[in-house]
Amino acid sequence: MKRKRYSEEQIISILKEHEAGASVQELARRHGVCGNTIYRWNAKFGGMAVSEAKRLRELEQENARLKRLLAEAELDKAALNELVRGKW
Repeated sequence: MKRKRYSEEQIISILKEHEAGASVQELARRHGVCGNTIYRWNAKFGGMAVSEAKRLRELEQENARLKRLLAEAELDKAALNELVRGKW
């Protein structure tokens, strides 16, 4: 079965329906997701506006990019240390 991907806007609109009084089971059935997914979305996006969710995604992408750069720098540093020690 193909996984459905919901955008931040769609997730926030689903959570707004939940805040308006719709039950989790009803929302899960209507949107074709598990009830736990809605609780997980609520933990991550609860109380956010669409612009805040987009900013969160941008920050997560930036963080992943910086982690990759740091890992590459650490590898270069380790290689240079081995070269200096004469273990090459």
